[in-house]
Amino acid sequence: MCPTLLSLLSLGFCVSLRIWAAVGKYEKLSLSAWPSPVVPLGQTVTLQCHSHSPLKRFRLFKTDGKRRLPELQGHHFNNFTLGPVTGEHAGSYTCSEAYWSAPSDPLQIVVSGVFTKPSISAHPGPLVQQGQNVTLRCHSLVMFDKFILHHENSTGHFQRRGEMLTGGYAPADFSIGPMTLASAGTYRCYGSLRRSPYEWSAPSDPVDIMITGLSKKPSLSAQGGPMVRSGENVTLVCSSESAFDQFHLLREGVNLGRHLAGGQSPRRALQAEFPLGPGTPAHSGVYRCYGSFTRSPYSWSNSSDPLFLSVTGSTTSTCPSIMDPHTTEEARLPQGHSSQLHLLLRLSVAFIYTSIFLAVLVCHWLPIKCCHHGRRAQRRQNSEW
Repeated sequence: MCPTLLSLLSLGFCVSLRIWAAVGKYEKLSLSAWPSPVVPLGQTVTLQCHSHSPLKRFRLFKTDGKRRLPELQGHHFNNFTLGPVTGEHAGSYTCSEAYWSAPSDPLQIVVSGVFTKPSISAHPGPLVQQGQNVTLRCHSLVMFDKFILHHENSTGHFQRRGEMLTGGYAPADFSIGPMTLASAGTYRCYGSLRRSPYEWSAPSDPVDIMITGLSKKPSLSAQGGPMVRSGENVTLVCSSESAFDQFHLLREGVNLGRHLAGGQSPRRALQAEFPLGPGTPAHSGVYRCYGSFTRSPYSWSNSSDPLFLSVTGSTTSTCPSIMDPHTTEEARLPQGHSSQLHLLLRLSVAFIYTSIFLAVLVCHWLPIKCCHHGRRAQRRQNSEW
């Protein structure tokens, strides 16, 4: 009885091993990186091998081109910590179980910060209506062979949006659209060289792409009116019939799309004040405001009607000087009229100086001529006598 029982147990154990071997042989492993497969230079990354098999011992391999580097050991059965990373850590990684299973699909670990960051800009601008397109341009003074565009959505997850080969110092243009809530968010671009495809530059400064027009527009006004004297405090008020979590104030011109300030409160508000401080001529310009909700940070309302803010004159003097090029009357003139006024003033001054110079010459020349004629007349009279 006992020998028969032992034989059955041995047979069952062998069959189980064969079953697990067959399952493990065809099971597809997966390899992930935390917090991201794009790792800044000097930081650490954890690679984790995932499997449904009860066997929890794994091996990690790094492939550098066509070479298969030696096995890397981890601190845990399925976790492998790399770092502080250098350029040598960049490459393609796979994992497999210690005895059975095919290797996982390769995972590319990219080390960023090896080169200086490129620049990114949005055309025609970072505020886009739903359904429209926007072009993101990546460019750099470094001669990169390729630019890579990454997108961060509202959940904070980064994903590679696209990559583009380029030659020399040519920029790369990425067309995004038709714009939806899923495509709005924060974008950054990287540059890389052909000889080291897993070593990237530092990320560019972020550019936020917003969708506008999904809710009613607020209204924008200036306390005390849009005409302000220099030195007076300037406060703009953005108000709405809908209660927003946050209001945004933007200025057109040089600072188009830049957040000048933000009004936010724990509860939804119907208005927000934006104190700009003592007014200066630099505050003059066209302003607009928008409203948004915390649950959709990249979705803004329609734009308010434009507010034309003019800061002129001075609070300390009410008598403008004729030599001051920034007087109130001249500041109200268009640029072309101001240039014509300067030209007329210069011609007038030149005419006055020329007239004075000619008058001096005439006055200096007449006495000499009169004296010369007098002497000749005296000589004639003496000869007649």
